[in-house]
Amino acid sequence: MKKQITLFAATAVIAVAISPTQNGVAQSAGARFPDAVVRFEQNASDGDVEVVFEAGGTSEGLSKLVVRSPDGRVVIDCSSPDGSTLGIRSFRFESPEPTDVAALKAAYPEGVYTFMGMTVSGTELHGESSLSHELPATVSFLQPAEESEDVSTEGLKITWSPVKGLAAYIVEIEQEELHLSITATLPASAASFVVPDGFLLPDTEYNLSIGTQSEVGNQSFVETSFETASDD
Repeated sequence: MKKQITLFAATAVIAVAISPTQNGVAQSAGARFPDAVVRFEQNASDGDVEVVFEAGGTSEGLSKLVVRSPDGRVVIDCSSPDGSTLGIRSFRFESPEPTDVAALKAAYPEGVYTFMGMTVSGTELHGESSLSHELPATVSFLQPAEESEDVSTEGLKITWSPVKGLAAYIVEIEQEELHLSITATLPASAASFVVPDGFLLPDTEYNLSIGTQSEVGNQSFVETSFETASDD
């Protein structure tokens, strides 16, 4: 099992939660989804762009989820018809990542996407989320520099070049072979993140991603790696 640490706080050093309204969600009248979001994401380091849908029900599972695009097409149609399974509490869908970004934009046009769902007990849920194709600018790695070696395992302060007009930064550190990861969501005023002592191991390579999140929820990531110093 992967050991994952996710940090949320209100300071500039640790994470802050972003409310659904800050992610561009405007819910319709009636019973509403606690979370219903569509957004554009890019990995600028790899040149990948994708569309991400997320929807969550209440404490009760969903038996049905349908999402329609602004032009009326059904882009998601999922069901869990057997009530004995208790339904599905949350969904996350990712589109393919084609090199033809224009084709992706045509497949998922800008505008309001409508979410419709039903819980296993028959409660209907509704929601809307606006998709924009505009992606936020990316950061540049300052400390550690890209592909750094002999990085200290204690007191490591990750820093980056600030970007204006954001809602948040997202910092992710991962060591896949050891199933270790840490994710921190930081306020737009932040320009650094202190890695908790004890998380990094000596003489180990880690992947580092820093994402920028716009006011409408779109995200742009850059990736690099670094290797920690040995304990000799």
